[in-house]
Amino acid sequence: MRGGFAAAAALLERAVELSPEPSRRAQRALAAAQTKFQAGAVDDALDLLGIAESGTAVDDHVRAHVHLLRGQIAFALRRGSNATPLLLAAARELEAVDPTLARATYLDALSAAVFAGRLAHGDDVVTVSEAALAGPAMPPAPRPSELLLHGLSVRFTEGYAAGAPLIKEAVSAFQHQDVLSGEDARWLWFAGLVALFMWDDAGWAVLSTRQLEFVRQTGALSTLPFVLTDRSTVYAFLGDLRTAALLDEELSAATEATGIVTARAGRLALASLRGREAEFSELARATVGEAQAQGEGLALTITEFLSGALYNGLGRYDAALAAAAPSEHHHREGPAIWALTEVVEGAVRCGQTERASRAFERVEATTSAAGTDWGLGIEARLRALLSTGDEADDLYREAIARLGRTTIRVQLARTHLLYGEWLRRARRRLDAREQLRTAYELFRDFGVEAFAERARLELEATGERARKRTSDTRDELTAQETQIARLAAEGNTNREIAERLFISASTVEYHLRKAFRKLDVKSRTQLAGRLT
Repeated sequence: MRGGFAAAAALLERAVELSPEPSRRAQRALAAAQTKFQAGAVDDALDLLGIAESGTAVDDHVRAHVHLLRGQIAFALRRGSNATPLLLAAARELEAVDPTLARATYLDALSAAVFAGRLAHGDDVVTVSEAALAGPAMPPAPRPSELLLHGLSVRFTEGYAAGAPLIKEAVSAFQHQDVLSGEDARWLWFAGLVALFMWDDAGWAVLSTRQLEFVRQTGALSTLPFVLTDRSTVYAFLGDLRTAALLDEELSAATEATGIVTARAGRLALASLRGREAEFSELARATVGEAQAQGEGLALTITEFLSGALYNGLGRYDAALAAAAPSEHHHREGPAIWALTEVVEGAVRCGQTERASRAFERVEATTSAAGTDWGLGIEARLRALLSTGDEADDLYREAIARLGRTTIRVQLARTHLLYGEWLRRARRRLDAREQLRTAYELFRDFGVEAFAERARLELEATGERARKRTSDTRDELTAQETQIARLAAEGNTNREIAERLFISASTVEYHLRKAFRKLDVKSRTQLAGRLT
């Protein structure tokens, strides 16, 4: 354990030992358990909860808090369907003793229900949303987390369009409030995830960075695995596969330090974009098996989305359709909308235009309500797939212009590819070459191998020979060597790097020595210049 939470937890644990009076001992044990959990010491937190609820003088307030923390720990450890009922029951208990905390607990329950998704047993997002809306009223000046609870509750009971303005307000509040309370700061990870569901890449970037800074500063390690999983996956789809791989390495260290295991969505995304079917299939089988065992429906949806992207990249459109098909029935889940975009492309290529149109209508309901360049760019691209003539041409151009203003570079490259394929089939060979060349060079530079090969074959079909990719010495470094080298080049000491990555200083020295040798440098100053 590291940071402020770890130090506070140690003091509180000692206070429990020195408290003979049962009521005071229970309260201090609860406080210590909460702080231990925030510091990532889950087993210690559970032991302290046992002490907190074992006394004969436990009041309703402490009991409700104990139930809340048990639900939070259940969610952190498994993210499955068992956490939602615990958290929903705790929220209802807290309404009578602490309305403010009750609202926060409803948000806990709602986040758990989002992860449970299609595998929820009874208490799903609609059930929790209805209970939250019927619970304690919003205060006159709601906090960002309370705005988020209200927006999501409306979204899940009244529809995406009704909830979108409220959710946008909440996401904006998380971004622009100068100082967030501890209660709001702990929700930055979920607000960032919701921003992605709102097609808001800029909002996600701000919130994800702010959350990571909060974790680093406070030592709130219990949320670190979620943050790193999120960042690794998204960086892959930004086109920065190297950073995604580095974050996945850091996730391994965070998991080992906390015992909190998350779905390896970043690793899945990397295998999908690199077109490595065998590696992806093995990871997907493990992910699906774990998700079904613990009731984490969201992991199933993400796997289906990434499967669709993999097979569309490989040009196996029937397989893409089959992989992403469940999203057509579970499209209320956030990533299912992204999976539907793969359904549209696969269905168009397989000549199933009616199926593609139905999937497009569901996507359009979210993109038009979101109103972002990312969302509207994807909408224009999908509409172009379903159009012909000048209309299709205009839509592809609109999609490229909009996506060019976003950070989602892989989607921009995919749009150039689709436009180039359309132009080639329209016998506009020179125009097609321009688009396909751009797509190929982007995919090649990203390391998005399957789509790069698809673009290369299309480009050669126009009569142009694609240039081969040149290698760089830095590619010889492993992901962990690269991460350690970059941190060292930024001026961090070996001890600081070790604390950040949850490894020993000797391990840092070992990897740094290998990086120096591979890059043929003898000092950190030379290292910084070499990496630059």
